[in-house]
Amino acid sequence: MAEAQIQQEAVTAPGVETRSRRQDFLGAFFSNRLAVFGLVVVSVFVLMAVFAPLIAPYDPLAQELTGKFKGPSAAHPMGQDELGRDILSRVIYGARISLTAGLAAVAIATTVGTLVGVVAGYFGRWPDSILMRLMDVLLAFPSILLAIVIVSVLGPSLTNAMLAIGVVFIPQIARVVRSAVISVRERDYIEAERALGAGNAQIIFSGVLPNSMAPLIVQATLTLATAILDVAALSFLGLGARAPTPEWGAMLTDAFRSGYGVFLQGQHAIIFPGIAIALCVLSVNFIGDGLRDALDPRSRR
Repeated sequence: MAEAQIQQEAVTAPGVETRSRRQDFLGAFFSNRLAVFGLVVVSVFVLMAVFAPLIAPYDPLAQELTGKFKGPSAAHPMGQDELGRDILSRVIYGARISLTAGLAAVAIATTVGTLVGVVAGYFGRWPDSILMRLMDVLLAFPSILLAIVIVSVLGPSLTNAMLAIGVVFIPQIARVVRSAVISVRERDYIEAERALGAGNAQIIFSGVLPNSMAPLIVQATLTLATAILDVAALSFLGLGARAPTPEWGAMLTDAFRSGYGVFLQGQHAIIFPGIAIALCVLSVNFIGDGLRDALDPRSRR
């Protein structure tokens, strides 16, 4: 009795600080300067996407042929493109399209990949063999090449590009989830749920999935960066967003299709959309790295 009272006093003694897992995570994440930088930049892009009609100074589709490839000025801070459209307005609206397309592709990959990974990792045996061999087949092809093939079969459009990129990233998500599920399924608390008579569905949703979320979140974040880049790449190849849609990759295509003028007087028409793509992808990668370090206790030590 006395020993228990002493232990309780030690726990509740004033001046002794206790930190929760949430506090440890937030402290580790926000101590990573690159991750904070990435979070700020991505937040700016998200705000641009949400409030594009209020922020954009011009209609992104409005043409002014007399202003073809005019350089940056007070009226047009990023200059004008091959049709005299305001590049700043198109970059702002492009954030909405590129981020939405990337998030949609990741949502498809995460939903299907999580389902495949959970079934393969939890049940094992023949479901694991069949599903993982199918994932190996998809991984045997370069991701962008496989996406091009899928879009070519379905038809060039932004929707089909999102679907193709989502399919391409399913194996990566599935393998990460499978590994996490295999490491969790034999834990003592899972065995306790089985002993209490819980069914497979209850065990998966109450014990397995919640304890497999950390690697899934990191992988999904890193996949988002690649998805945004691949959407821009497919649009650049003419397989994604089509003119006059203000998408970053399509903006590069439109500028290059105008001829040699883009190299002589319209370099800004390819520089600013390219910077937007690079900055967004780099920032999302910084966030993914920060999440990985913050969710991994070994890296915190």
